[in-house]
Amino acid sequence: MSITTFAAIDVGSYEVGMKIFELSKKYRLKEIDTIRYRLELGKDVYESGRFSSGMLDELCTIMRNYKEIMDGYRVDAYRACGTSPFREAKNAHIAIGRVEQNTGIRILVLSNSEQRFLSYKSIAAMENDFQKMIRKSTAIVDVGGGSMQVSLFDKDALVTTQNIRLGNLRIRERLQSLEKETIHYEQLVEEFIHNELLTFQKLYLADREVKHVIFLGDFFTDTIFHGESQEKTITREEFNRLYQKIISRSPDDLATHMGVPAEHASLIVPTAVIYKNFVDIFQTEAMWVPGTLLADGIAYDYGEDHGFIHSKHNFENDIVVAAENIASRYLASRRHTQAVAKIALKIFDSLKKVHGLGSRERLLLRIAAILHECGKYISMCDIADNSFHIIMSTEIIGLSHAERQIIASVVRYNTQDFGYFDEISRDIGVDRESYLIIAKLTAIHRVANALDRSHYQKIRDLRPFLKDGQLVLTLDSERDYGLEKGLLKDKADFFEEIFGIRIRLRRKKQV
Repeated sequence: MSITTFAAIDVGSYEVGMKIFELSKKYRLKEIDTIRYRLELGKDVYESGRFSSGMLDELCTIMRNYKEIMDGYRVDAYRACGTSPFREAKNAHIAIGRVEQNTGIRILVLSNSEQRFLSYKSIAAMENDFQKMIRKSTAIVDVGGGSMQVSLFDKDALVTTQNIRLGNLRIRERLQSLEKETIHYEQLVEEFIHNELLTFQKLYLADREVKHVIFLGDFFTDTIFHGESQEKTITREEFNRLYQKIISRSPDDLATHMGVPAEHASLIVPTAVIYKNFVDIFQTEAMWVPGTLLADGIAYDYGEDHGFIHSKHNFENDIVVAAENIASRYLASRRHTQAVAKIALKIFDSLKKVHGLGSRERLLLRIAAILHECGKYISMCDIADNSFHIIMSTEIIGLSHAERQIIASVVRYNTQDFGYFDEISRDIGVDRESYLIIAKLTAIHRVANALDRSHYQKIRDLRPFLKDGQLVLTLDSERDYGLEKGLLKDKADFFEEIFGIRIRLRRKKQV
């Protein structure tokens, strides 16, 4: 039986954690060791906007130790992921370079949406419990040092996910000077976060009843909920008793009682207050606390990518549904965007031997088709630019910033003139590889959109195939499609420039 030893490293706001796993097709994912070092990287960044040299020296020391541990376990592969501090630090690239130069370990900076998607995957490893829970309306609350993420599920599909830049470490740093002036620190925290949570409630919870709540986070979540019990399900009454115990103790008392350093104890109250507010907002009677960490999600994702794990849950569908909900929010025509997506994917699949792109780019094309009309909500005059800025300003869980940039660019150049590399690179800063992906997906999307230009879905069936250097589009339609045929000519010229293939329409013979 083939076994791969894998290390997942989470370089977070206040600790650097590593988990060692064994991956196999028979046993899937087995944790064999956990190591943690306390290091408040976020404190530097949230105060000054950069990592101090001393903090980076400490980080390099920790990573060298991790390298020795990985060598001892004969680790076959690893992923080291940086989160909020690396996203916000001005000198993040310098920090990554220093760590790699000193330790050989390369830190991959996760976008917020990638980080939360991996956290969400960490609980998917508990497949039976997870699948059962998200069949009904469920909220996942993921609290970190820099921010919190709230994701809503219904009928096994992701409805929405929103990031609120109020994590426990950020709150502590903002309120630290006021903490000594009050005996009710928890009230300060509650007032500080009240408006953001109220806004979330108004925008996303209107007429929505949440049956289940899942609390995720880092080891503080585990410390708060599993300090006295290993049960994963906590009733509302049990949580309220636990909450009163926490807020009635000083940080020193909490440190002693929970067995954590005093610096970490000061983060427990903000964490507990965040959870308490969501318990009150959702009015749920029980919460599920699986006790998983980001490292579990990193390992699960690696296991999926390398064929050790085959999940029952369709994670790609979560990304698609999230995009569909964004399109709906901006009143895009669902019938039109679905028609364009269907045509675009058929053309994409027929060109596999030509474009050299994979399943991930196929997903990006689908998301672009779903979102290409959202800019109309802002203005009917500047749809392309408006759509670009909406997409770049809207988080789509599971997609990186670079992927979102590809999608937004495909949408923009659906109608705007497509520039050459130097021009587009100056505008949005893409590299050559991303530029070519944008060009190929834009060419396909333009053709697909032209074939439903009337928004009447005249084409009932489309069968594309390559023949003699042409892409023949055999279509079935009972209506006159003269508008679509006429407007396709300009799109076909760009398509030929990109792929070297001419498009030819052919109507299916009527029986």
